[in-house]
Amino acid sequence: MSSKKQLIPAEKMWPEIKRMAMAIHNRYINLEEDYAFVGIQQLGVPLAEKLQEIIINETGYTPALAKLDISMYRDDISNRKRLPLIRETDIPFDVNDKILVLVDDVLSSGRTIRAALDAITDYGRPKVIRLAVLVDRGNPEFPIHADFTGFDIDIPAENKIVVEFEDEPGIYCKEWN
Repeated sequence: MSSKKQLIPAEKMWPEIKRMAMAIHNRYINLEEDYAFVGIQQLGVPLAEKLQEIIINETGYTPALAKLDISMYRDDISNRKRLPLIRETDIPFDVNDKILVLVDDVLSSGRTIRAALDAITDYGRPKVIRLAVLVDRGNPEFPIHADFTGFDIDIPAENKIVVEFEDEPGIYCKEWN
């Protein structure tokens, strides 16, 4: 059984997402560089869509958007009791020589990002890959860090951070009892 406790309410989460969007845009547009978002399935996709929407509304620029499923690239696939649910990968542009911003909701161990790096390089050789996460838990198992972060949250490893974008937006901690 688990209980859910709100860590960050929506009224604090949305402005931070807007700040991230503008930081990403300003970093690359000032260099006159074209960039694209790659949302990692499942919760990186709605975050990438929100970042794209903010940039369109604030600047008129439309960064490309892709969806990436990393299920078959995970290093723990053989340890799972069930086969993973495979979600859509949709990359509607050539990744070669492109600036890509990988987007995910939470950076925890770094294993998801490592898998995403393996997956995306199967599609080509990007110019550069950067990482944007809404929540960084710190202490990843791999030498991976976020280039754009909304919140740094330190909670015990046995607790899970859950980001909600739809019904009850906010950032929550699930405590397992």
